[in-house]
Parts: sequence; C-alpha cells; structure tokens
Amino acid sequence: MENSISHSILELSAAIFPKALEIRNYLHAHPELSWQEKNTASYIQKILAAHQIPFQKDIATHGIVAIIEGQNPTQKCIALRADMDALPIEEKNEVPYKSLHTGVMHACGHDVHMTCLLGAAVVINQLKDQLQGTIKFIFQPSEETQPSGAEAMIHAGVLQNPTVDHIIGMHVTPELESGKIGYHYGEFMASADEIYLTVKGRGGHAAQPHKIIDPILISSHILIALQQIISRNANPSTPTVLSFGDIRGFGATNIIPDKVEIKGTLRTFDEAWRKEMHHKIETMAKGIAQSMGGDCEVNIPPGLPFVDNNIEVTDRVLGQLRQLFSPENLVEMPLRMGSEDFGYFSQKIPATFLRLGTQQAGESATSLHTSTFNVDEMSILHGIRAFSIACF
Repeated sequence: MENSISHSILELSAAIFPKALEIRNYLHAHPELSWQEKNTASYIQKILAAHQIPFQKDIATHGIVAIIEGQNPTQKCIALRADMDALPIEEKNEVPYKSLHTGVMHACGHDVHMTCLLGAAVVINQLKDQLQGTIKFIFQPSEETQPSGAEAMIHAGVLQNPTVDHIIGMHVTPELESGKIGYHYGEFMASADEIYLTVKGRGGHAAQPHKIIDPILISSHILIALQQIISRNANPSTPTVLSFGDIRGFGATNIIPDKVEIKGTLRTFDEAWRKEMHHKIETMAKGIAQSMGGDCEVNIPPGLPFVDNNIEVTDRVLGQLRQLFSPENLVEMPLRMGSEDFGYFSQKIPATFLRLGTQQAGESATSLHTSTFNVDEMSILHGIRAFSIACF
C-alpha cells in the first residue's frame, strides 16, 4: 500500500505541477497584506470548488478550511496549514509574475505555501479512497502581523469539528537547496514579544543641562542595563535574545526632547522565563528612569509563543517523507531565533513545522523579507509531495 501511495503521489503531483506553477505565479503577482487577503481567498476558493473539494470560508476574516474525508473519517484528523499574507516590500525581481501591487510583495514565500497546500489538496482528493481519516487544509490570514491569524483561527474553532489530532506546517528556506526538507525535534522557533518603552523627562536647551531631565541619557542607561538581564539572569542553556532596533528622541543638536521612544524584541524558548523577563524589563526600566528624575512607560503586548515540534509527530512525518525523499535530502535543522505564529497551533495540539528548501543548486540565495527574494520553481513540486505523503 505504501509503495502504491508513494507512486501515485509522484505521478499525480507531476501531472498537476504545470498548473501549480500558474497558481503560484498568480498569487505572487497579486499579493495582499495581513487581514486584507480577500482576493487571495476568493482565488483559492475557486480552485477548491473546481476540484469539488468542500470548504468553509470567511473564518477569522479571510481564512479558509477545506476538508477531505477518506475511509473511516472519524479515525483521525490531520491538519495542514499555509499562511496567505504578503509583506510591505517593493519587489525588484524582473520576472513575468512580478508583483502588480505597488509596495506589496510575497517576500516570505507565502505564495509558495498556499500553492503547495492547494496542490496537496488536489492530489489527496484523487487518493481519498485510499486515505484513512480526515484531512483539514487550513489557509490562514495574517501571519506577519499582530494580532495573529493563527490565534484568531483557533478561536474560531478550526481545530474542532472534527477535532484535529495533529497539525503540520511548512515554510520556505533559502538556506536549503531545492529538493531538501528540513526538520527539527522539540523546541524549534522562538517566542517573540514586541517591547515598547517611552522614556519621559523634561526637555529644554542642550546648553542648559541643569534645567532639564534628559530622557536620552536615561534611555542610554536603560538600554545598557537591560542587556544585563540576559548576561546575568538568563540560564545559558535557554537561548534568549533581547534587541532594540528603534530609538527616537525627536530632538536636535541643541534641543533635548521631553521623551524618547524605544522599540525592541524579546525572543526565547521558555514560557516561564519569558514572563519573568517581562517583569524584569518593566521593573528595571521604570526604576532607572525614576532614579534619574524621569519615568518610563513599558508596554509589552502579548506576542507569539515558541514553535514546539512534537517528537512523536515529527518522527511519524519523517517516516512518511522517507518514502519520497532520500536520506541526504532530509536535513535536521538547528534552533531558530526567528518566530512563527504556527507556535499557537503547536502550543494547542501536537505539531511539526517543516522547512522547504528553495535555493537553486549553484546559485546564491536571497534572504527572506528582501525585495529580491525568489524560489527555485521545482521546490513547489517537492512541497506538494511532502504535504501529500505526510497525510498517509
């Protein structure tokens, strides 16, 4: 049976590959930002309807859940997930499918994710008589921004009716050659919290420091001190990153402003430590500011949890992938300090998150979230096959 399924997936995926490229090129040329994926969703719905795959639409705004039932549909339920949103980046690639929307681009490969999931749905739909259980295909809005589309879809009930036993996600990876699939056991991608500090003082003439409370000086002390939370409080065995990428005083060479705004990010893999960090950041920032005559407002809105790859699910999926991919094309990946809202799924139910190699052999890869990001087209075929075989 396994050899028969593998052979069928290879044949069916090869047959639909030209159409899959058309789908990817259309999606790439028509990107939409987070929570604005209305036309993207309509396009996906037309393809599902054309293949007579039942679906629910308008979930958590523009989300879609397609369902394929095999034999014994209540036996188990596996979910596959792809994200739909693009990024506010102006594309510089000169390709026939270049983005038609000024300042918006699929620079994170979500067009590829959607195409792989649609392709897998078409393949599995033709093999449903050999499928045991039920497969849910989750097309999710807003992965790139907060609030999270994954969290919203979970609240809308996509993991229920029927209850999902485990979920599989996949993300393009330019650091892996096309044809390779990356995997990882356990904690994989970091939690992510945005940090907003507003340091308040009393502005004035830069030549009269005795009459002011300098929020720029206070901010410098806060930033240096906060790094000591990592060096002196974090367990060295728990990867933790605290970085600040935006500090604005809105003063001038001879003007001390009334306030300074600071923005940063916190990444880690331990939920208890994550909460402790929130408290330490607030306590230290406020304390330093007040000790210097100022004040500091601290805002750390709820961020993304870390992605946790369940060992049993990952092992099972790898066993399936070995039917189609040679050992050298299944690559164990290191921890990543980047984040993904797939973490919401992995914190709710057993999950695994794969990485899809997209780099063309012999060529240098362009990074995600850049204006020149692109993928080797053959990676789409491998993604369709990986999603498909993981369901059997």
